[in-house]
Amino acid sequence: MRVIMTNKKGDWSDTEKWLKKRGSSLKDIVDILQECGAEGVAALAAATPVDTGRTASSWDYAIEQDGDQLYLVFTNNNTTITDIPIPILIQYGHGNGSGVHIMGRDFINPAIQPIFDEISEKIGKEIVK
Repeated sequence: MRVIMTNKKGDWSDTEKWLKKRGSSLKDIVDILQECGAEGVAALAAATPVDTGRTASSWDYAIEQDGDQLYLVFTNNNTTITDIPIPILIQYGHGNGSGVHIMGRDFINPAIQPIFDEISEKIGKEIVK
């Protein structure tokens, strides 16, 4: 699940110069993403329905750069034996072996929306200070 994406052509030198004029740096933006990433993991873990606790404790995040884009990525490594992510089955529902449909439960969006809002607010403040 991708949370934040920045887009810039070329390298980050122009962005760094622009941020530096405002007393910020790309590192400050990455620090915000790291802080919010940890908060997001905690929020997702707290909101995940608990049976064994394995799915709730399997959340993590990473900050990835792909060319001119930065991503804050939340992951959960708890999967079925066929590599289907358990959080997706909980979120959207699934069928079981006896043909019964288990209804999905929207737990990801309500948990992560406040983190999205916080990221937007913090980065907005950082780049206009």
